[in-house]
Amino acid sequence: MRIATASVFVNDQDRAEQFYTKTLGFQIKHNEDMGNGNRWLTVVPPDRQDDIELLLEPNQHPAAGTFQKAIYEDGIPAIVFSTADLDGEYERLKDKGVRFTQEPADMFGTRMAIFDDTCGNLICVVQE
Repeated sequence: MRIATASVFVNDQDRAEQFYTKTLGFQIKHNEDMGNGNRWLTVVPPDRQDDIELLLEPNQHPAAGTFQKAIYEDGIPAIVFSTADLDGEYERLKDKGVRFTQEPADMFGTRMAIFDDTCGNLICVVQE
């Protein structure tokens, strides 16, 4: 077995689509209407179309919204991304207006930074 799809709750799929594609640089893999204004919206790295898909999942279930808000308020990232050049990625994203809650720093045996995805989540980026 392998992981095919992982999800992150978002409070606005349209805003999430824009942020994850235009700002972060992911590409849409699936964008299917699920009814009630919801979509099966997944993104992948542009150079890895067969990689794990990240589902930008609406947080409409009451438990999802409560969970998302609680971990955000506690400063806990919802997901972790990796990059070969954390400082370069930090500068690239900062230039695009991304708000970092933690600048690049050496912590827990790795180099990491944390940013706000504008959709209710904190995202951690670690250097490979």
